[in-house]
Amino acid sequence: LNTCLALSVKYCDLVKFFKIRGNPNSTGSSSLFAVKMDYLKSVVPSQLVSERGSNLVIINPGSANVRIGLAKQDTPFNVPHCIARHTTKTGKSNQMISTQVTTTSQQQVDRERAFNTTASLLKIPYLDESSSFGSRKTVARIDGYHQPSTNTKKDTAFPWTNVFEDENEARAAPDVTDSGESKRKYRNMIFGEEAMRISPKEPYTIHRPIRRGHFNVSPQYSAQQVCEDLVAIWDWVLLDKLEIAHSERNKYSAVLVVPGTFDSREIKELLTIVLRDLCFSSAVVHQEGLSTIFGNGLSTACIVNMGAQTSTVVCIEDGVSLPNTEKILPFGGDDICRCLLWIQRHYQNWPQLRTDVLAKPIDMLMLNRLKESYCEIREGEVETAATVYSYEDGMPAVAHKTNLTSLNVPPMGLFYPNLLVPELFPQPPRTWFQDHENMLEETWNMDFGGGGGNMGLPVWDSFAVSPLNPKKEEKIGLAEAITSSILSAGRIDLQRKLFSSIQLVGGVGLTKGLVSAVEERVLHAIPPTEAIDTVEVLPSRMDPTFVSWKGGAILGILDFGREAWIHRNEWMENGIRVGSAKKYRDSYYIQAQAFCFINS
Repeated sequence: LNTCLALSVKYCDLVKFFKIRGNPNSTGSSSLFAVKMDYLKSVVPSQLVSERGSNLVIINPGSANVRIGLAKQDTPFNVPHCIARHTTKTGKSNQMISTQVTTTSQQQVDRERAFNTTASLLKIPYLDESSSFGSRKTVARIDGYHQPSTNTKKDTAFPWTNVFEDENEARAAPDVTDSGESKRKYRNMIFGEEAMRISPKEPYTIHRPIRRGHFNVSPQYSAQQVCEDLVAIWDWVLLDKLEIAHSERNKYSAVLVVPGTFDSREIKELLTIVLRDLCFSSAVVHQEGLSTIFGNGLSTACIVNMGAQTSTVVCIEDGVSLPNTEKILPFGGDDICRCLLWIQRHYQNWPQLRTDVLAKPIDMLMLNRLKESYCEIREGEVETAATVYSYEDGMPAVAHKTNLTSLNVPPMGLFYPNLLVPELFPQPPRTWFQDHENMLEETWNMDFGGGGGNMGLPVWDSFAVSPLNPKKEEKIGLAEAITSSILSAGRIDLQRKLFSSIQLVGGVGLTKGLVSAVEERVLHAIPPTEAIDTVEVLPSRMDPTFVSWKGGAILGILDFGREAWIHRNEWMENGIRVGSAKKYRDSYYIQAQAFCFINS
């Protein structure tokens, strides 16, 4: 926080310079900024967090999880970003909305080739060879298995969720039959991990409002339903975890830390959710890349954010995001989990279980635990004895002791994406991306009379992504993405600094051996014509999963002027209407103050 205070002082100097330069007649700006700078230089960080972080809620939504907490907390609540709604429809209904798996024969061939390439690099047997470990594999069912372990979490089963209302609630409003007996009532909505642990036989439909870094809009899952589910999930966290009642929300402000994959319309919908539906008094939006810089107390770095379903790379210079350096990769930790399952089945090490990560989300919880516990990157055969569980419809979990092998291959899919064949899901309808209030247009810089000017075109002609389409994803490896991103930064001195200041964040960043693997492969990916011979990944100062969230908390605490903040009444009355007194702009070009209102 001390480093961020120094950055804030530097930023105040810059803002002061440009404000006075743009308005030389201003007399109050100099004294106001002097007071703020004196306060920043003398304040104790803990005092600052206590004073300004108690009524500031930081929300960092992701595809698989959402991180929400007060700015004064050390870490946020991290809950699965899903909701299960009770349904009266008959038949199997516990399905992920808008999700299907389609693997072509060519993808299968490419996947096996990628495995063989990776196996050769890591010096382990190919798929078509019989490994010594595989020849002595054993699979045994274990009833009531409770072997002591240094990490008991690895060996415990996930319980099925109780889908019925609490008995006390049921007594308050009993559903009485003709015989006078009370029937147990189903819970209307179930959230987070509990939703993922619902048995497929129960009458529930599981919704994931965000998939692969975008709203999960499809013909089966409308945009309105997506937004309603987001409201329900976030409201549950605020009520159940943070204990902030609806009547108290007007005393709180919100900081939205959004992924770099989001489009302008999606961000506007999130703002409407926060200000209209959740009733916060004001809100501001920051991007994850910029927030990560502040979370680790840096000013310049190449940020590599590896989430559950997407990975992004972006370079930051002196607290300013460089938009031409952004790379979006359509894979993440969930794909590593499914790759782990695929490899074990190929080696015939996986028990004869009906493991289905889409039909039974509880299986994904189990695979994610195995991945976090055992997967690492290093040479040689990485193997272990582990306990896996079979979760059959409504039956108690049954433990199976088995040997898992090639545990260093799944995380290598980050560098060889053909190993990670993602599930396909229906793309949102094209009309969803048509933003008639395009944030990228500077309407006050248009010549409506036709006598010159830019004729209503965006002022940033180099913007590579059409607002009518989702941001472009690239199917390249992580090392190539990092190298391409940094080399797009321009100056050789900046490139050298960025190659020596790589930051790995997100849950995948916890993978053992990933740092050295990134350094080695990025160094080899640099063209020989480039005069760069050093690559370094900087250690994270806290859990990589929460760095972006923590950076959003620091940005919110240090934002004294709050000129970029949007108040609830302003958003509800004016929004971003053309011709209004204020205009909402895209965060890439606001840079250090993302998504500001700009005075005309």
